[in-house]
Amino acid sequence: MLFQKRFWPGIADGSVTLAFRRWRRQQVLPGRPYRTAAGIIDVTSVAVVDPAAITDDDARAAGHPDAASLVADLPGEPQNPTYRIEFRLATGPDPRAELAAGADLDAAEIERITARLDRLDRASSAGPWTRETLRLVEEHPERRAGDLADLAGRERAPFKLDVRKLKNLGLAESYPVGNRLSPRGRAYLDATRD
Repeated sequence: MLFQKRFWPGIADGSVTLAFRRWRRQQVLPGRPYRTAAGIIDVTSVAVVDPAAITDDDARAAGHPDAASLVADLPGEPQNPTYRIEFRLATGPDPRAELAAGADLDAAEIERITARLDRLDRASSAGPWTRETLRLVEEHPERRAGDLADLAGRERAPFKLDVRKLKNLGLAESYPVGNRLSPRGRAYLDATRD
């Protein structure tokens, strides 16, 4: 889920536990974790609500001073249903970070990663991109994805999405500025070099 930067501290300290969104259809499910810039959250409930029924207490739990300011700031098209999303900061370890830290790859795991990267390459309208992107991240650690997109001669938005796919596989990881290969990504590249 995406949150504006002003809400990150409240999510991180647990004072922001609600979000309201106008969506054509429900975008999150209760019982599932979602990554945010403030950390991983566990969604505990989702319900469609009338914006007029949002209380000041709800608004404060969503990081707004009152209901009127929340409703005025509500993202999405007014004709779409308004969803009330209740969540809490996840207490367990970040599964993506745990995956990224695992550098002990056996032949079967290398084969699984290769198959997944091959599927991503085949599904891409830009053609094969996974290995080139891994190499760019390796050669230019802590460079922003947008800068790497320029080096690759690709549009920034799709390239950033592709880097996120590599992070989801545990092959790259975010830094305060830019990205780096994870231990898993480095082990994969080392094992598959010609």
